[in-house]
Amino acid sequence: MKKYRNLATALIASLKPKSKIPIIDTYGQSTLNQDEQQALMEWLFASLMSAGYFGKAHLIWDDGKDREREIFTALMRNEPIFLYRQGARPTPTVEGYDWRLIGEHPSLRVYELVVEVEGD
Repeated sequence: MKKYRNLATALIASLKPKSKIPIIDTYGQSTLNQDEQQALMEWLFASLMSAGYFGKAHLIWDDGKDREREIFTALMRNEPIFLYRQGARPTPTVEGYDWRLIGEHPSLRVYELVVEVEGD
């Protein structure tokens, strides 16, 4: 039942107009201090803009909680989703998708949600 509710919420969200300005929605609690959070957000904004993306993106502070609803909503709206790993491993995601480490960030804790490749 929860999966259908998440899907319904995502469908409704997909009908809303997309943002035309850079925005990053965050979910969860960060363990970083204010300066570290600021540096990460600046890096993420710069990365998105250099890739030519100027809409809404999502950042999950990986606190181990289920973020399926937020993930489905972002996927339905075709918006990028990132995760900042706060533990030893990223929390598993929805079936058919995986977290890909973004090696360009010096912390090696930033991941992007990607379609799972067969055979991985």
